[in-house]
Amino acid sequence: MRIFFKSSYAYLALVLIAGCANISPSTQDNLAVGIDGQACVGAIMTPPVGLVEADDATLLQAAQGPSGQGKLCSGKVFVAEKPVTVYRVWDSSRPYTVYGSWWSLSDPKGPRDDYRKEEDICPEWSALDRMSACTIKVGTQVVIGPGQSVKCNGDLSYPPSAANQVYIPNDSKNNQVFVENCTAAAEWPKPQPIASQN
Repeated sequence: MRIFFKSSYAYLALVLIAGCANISPSTQDNLAVGIDGQACVGAIMTPPVGLVEADDATLLQAAQGPSGQGKLCSGKVFVAEKPVTVYRVWDSSRPYTVYGSWWSLSDPKGPRDDYRKEEDICPEWSALDRMSACTIKVGTQVVIGPGQSVKCNGDLSYPPSAANQVYIPNDSKNNQVFVENCTAAAEWPKPQPIASQN
């Protein structure tokens, strides 16, 4: 009986080694890397219904950044063929930032410090105290991908993130806003109800 188990383990080991030897180099080629050649974390998500893959090298270049500078590590361009809801957490002391470029496809959750790390947002960029939901205008091109690492003021930095972000080329100072039907700004994170002490 022992000989059977030993030979079974030996056979299993040989199968695993042979399987590893047959892994093609293209598997490694499919790993996403940033524009500076550094490995990204996570993958580009399948977009929701209403977004269709497109091609715009200039927009993709604007959305990606090298290690330590934020933006996206890797990304793909999509065009909105239907309105798609996006969410943005912004700084109420800078009301012009409500229509910034960086959005999410999911309703943002706190706590604030966790969200900063997940989305690679330096404290000096935003107080992150308000949230708005809008829809992307039909015909707008956006870029979706995982976040790039960022070096903030002082010793603070955030590593690359698997969380996908949406880059929308809004420029509200020049009246170029590609979102509409926005909700009223809500306090963020949502205050937690106080438990009664009965």
